[in-house]
Amino acid sequence: MNSIKQNGINRKKLFIISLIALFTSGLSAALRATIAADIQGDYLDAIDLTRSTIMVGEILGISFLGFAFSLFLSSPLLDAIGMARMLFISALCFIGGTLLVIFADVITQSSDIYWYFWGGMLLSGIGWGLVEGTTNPLTTSLYPEDKTNRLNILHAWWPAGLVVGGLSGVGLSYLDFSWKIQFALVLLPSVIYAFMVIGVKFPLTERAASGVSMKEMLTEIVRQPSFFIWLAAMLLTAASELAPGQLVDLVLTRTVGMDGILLLVYVSGLMFVMRHFSGVILRVISPVGLLWFSCVFAAVGLYLLSIANSPVSGLFAATVWGIGVCYMWPTMLATASERYPRGGSFFIGLMGSAGALSINYVLPELGGIFDRAKQDFAGGIEAFALLEGDSLNDALIAAAQTTFQSIAILPLFLLIIFGAVWWNDRAKGGYQPVPVVQAKNS
Repeated sequence: MNSIKQNGINRKKLFIISLIALFTSGLSAALRATIAADIQGDYLDAIDLTRSTIMVGEILGISFLGFAFSLFLSSPLLDAIGMARMLFISALCFIGGTLLVIFADVITQSSDIYWYFWGGMLLSGIGWGLVEGTTNPLTTSLYPEDKTNRLNILHAWWPAGLVVGGLSGVGLSYLDFSWKIQFALVLLPSVIYAFMVIGVKFPLTERAASGVSMKEMLTEIVRQPSFFIWLAAMLLTAASELAPGQLVDLVLTRTVGMDGILLLVYVSGLMFVMRHFSGVILRVISPVGLLWFSCVFAAVGLYLLSIANSPVSGLFAATVWGIGVCYMWPTMLATASERYPRGGSFFIGLMGSAGALSINYVLPELGGIFDRAKQDFAGGIEAFALLEGDSLNDALIAAAQTTFQSIAILPLFLLIIFGAVWWNDRAKGGYQPVPVVQAKNS
């Protein structure tokens, strides 16, 4: 912290820029989920009714693939390219991707429109990856003494973006505004933080400031094979948290008797508040213990979402699930940084990339599970196309149950992984962050 002050770094301003950038990422994600049903109904059903949910899952999922690759490529190059440039490019990606989706039907009227939606979502995902690849190492550099708490506060602004995006999407829909107007909201914060980074001094990452070379950072993965346990866990935690959030509007709207996006908004508001109090919780329990209890709530919450059939049961299920997934992503990143500090931005980037690749795979799979379940319930695609009223609701309820129950299994596996790590930490005297110097000499 002293070196930050001595170098004239305004860490409060930099942290605010980080919050706005991550808010933009959350806003974009919420609006992508909000407009998914419109894109499916207006364009994809006409292209292929039997695969339309799979197609919308692919379109939503490609943003996570863009996130994964941009995060993976940018993380080890962060100091070389510079944090300010990374954030500025991310804003351009959000702007370009949003405009491509909005004007896709102006560019083409054929079935190729799928690829324009796909490309726009990919660009948005790249922007999100560059934001994550910059703001996470930036936060650990600005607050090396308080990583887990500060990363949770930083990532509180992801659900803040989800809240604003979800409420804006629902409100504008009720006012009969086009989905294009809704999605255009992403442009405003993108432009704001693009201008904010101009002329601002950024620090080196914690790894670079400690004198660890890029070569040492990249080869650290060979020296620390236990890191792969955390990569594997990240695949499952991300799928438990983010995949259901992307499909909640599309899958649950009919089954719970309210706009599914409102459940996402409610959970996001809950996460926004809870992540600001992570420091209080961490005084009582270690980060690994927090992750273990998170998995218990996540598994129960996903199962309850699968059987929710009213606004009350939907809100209760969403509360349990929200408590479960609230701390997963930022605590996973912070734990990787604290246990493997010489891995620097590269290790943090690998964690985020693993999570995003998981979502890119899981979303289309969940879409396929939902499509197959609704068709099986109806007795085929032709029979499903004829359903309406209560019969249609019954088919969608059955499909939603199958979809969410299939993903509720994932947190149960994590209970074993985190339980073993937690027990091992306690056997060694408790969880302790590893200093960079100690990591170098180990």
